[in-house]
Amino acid sequence: MTQRLDRCDLLITGGEVIDGTGSPTRAADVAIQGDRITAVGDLSVAKADAVIDASGKVVTPGFIDVHTHDDRLLLANPEVTPKLSQGVTTVVVGNCGVSLSPWISDKPPPPPLDLVFPDDTNDALFPTFEAYAAELDRHPAAINALPLIGHSTLRCGAMDQLDRPATQGEIGKMRTLLRESLAAGAGGFTTGLFYPPNKAATAAEVEALARELPDFQGIYATHMRNEGERLFESLDETFDTARRAGCPVVVSHHKCKSKEVWGRSGESLARIEAAGAEQPVGFDVYPYVAGSTVLLEEMIEPSRRIIVSWSAAVPEAGGRELADIAAEWGSTLAEAMARLQPGGGIYFCMEEEDVERILAHPMGMIGSDGIPHDKHPHPRLWGTFPRVLGHYSRDRQLFPLEEAVRKMTGLSARTFNIIGRGVLE
Repeated sequence: MTQRLDRCDLLITGGEVIDGTGSPTRAADVAIQGDRITAVGDLSVAKADAVIDASGKVVTPGFIDVHTHDDRLLLANPEVTPKLSQGVTTVVVGNCGVSLSPWISDKPPPPPLDLVFPDDTNDALFPTFEAYAAELDRHPAAINALPLIGHSTLRCGAMDQLDRPATQGEIGKMRTLLRESLAAGAGGFTTGLFYPPNKAATAAEVEALARELPDFQGIYATHMRNEGERLFESLDETFDTARRAGCPVVVSHHKCKSKEVWGRSGESLARIEAAGAEQPVGFDVYPYVAGSTVLLEEMIEPSRRIIVSWSAAVPEAGGRELADIAAEWGSTLAEAMARLQPGGGIYFCMEEEDVERILAHPMGMIGSDGIPHDKHPHPRLWGTFPRVLGHYSRDRQLFPLEEAVRKMTGLSARTFNIIGRGVLE
């Protein structure tokens, strides 16, 4: 039945709509007024200021990248080209315990915070989340953002030493910073328990902070303590922490990262499913067998190959294999990595079988985990969403296109409580 409208700013006609819910594709028109969708269906519009003929094309909600480190990119490159070029219109920032605010330390940001913070640490520092949000308002990016607050950022502001558990007084200071940020509009709290600034935090410390979330409907997202030989122990810690704190939790970039757990993704997914039956749980995943982060010696053992993505000490090493550099220098991999510090690496540490099984799971959202300021970035920064759609949905037929879109839109918006996004309706 035709729906009649007097007018709209933009009318998209003749396209095949995939609405983000997982429902079958259908022929439909889409009417837009301002920045809101006003109607979807068989439309007759008396006056449209602009018309796009989408014949032969698919119309979907804007994609949501639920795991990014685009905190500074939103300000430094407001076009956010690596994401907008993929159809991403919303990013979740502040992941892995790393956020630009609230930064109140007078020390240089330690790795991995230096991946997000500006090279000149005297510029673009935000002592409050409110200041960061105000800067985004003053210089709006081309896409939307949901900022989260990083535990490592909080620890840097509250503690003089990061290689120990926080005291009750330090936890209290972090809780105050987090609560002020949530009250100012931050969407949740993240940890990077794998990384040195966050590693010494106890589960009790994390729980104490996560207890601030329920009052603000905030979400807890975690780069877990271990994704290799202690994967299952880390999953249990994650679920226990969130359950005691009374908040929803997202397992960031779920993977089986070392040979001890290669091939065991079926077990890890069953563990996630079981937890999800008792409490709000989600996870995200990127479509590659290699990850990327700062140069860390403990990543040598689980990795088949390591590519140096950047090195402050030896800039010309960027883009080269660590093994080749070590052979050239007559050193071990660990010795070569130490000489390259500070730097970043791409680590081939997963099995394709596990990546596909995790991608195909209905609870899995898509998140790129790209590092936008890397000199030689992992291809996931620019290629995550096309790879899911093209390689895994179309070529590998891991799931239909409607399911691929749901993982990038409706599921993501619902999990992160992003109102008015993710579904064409």
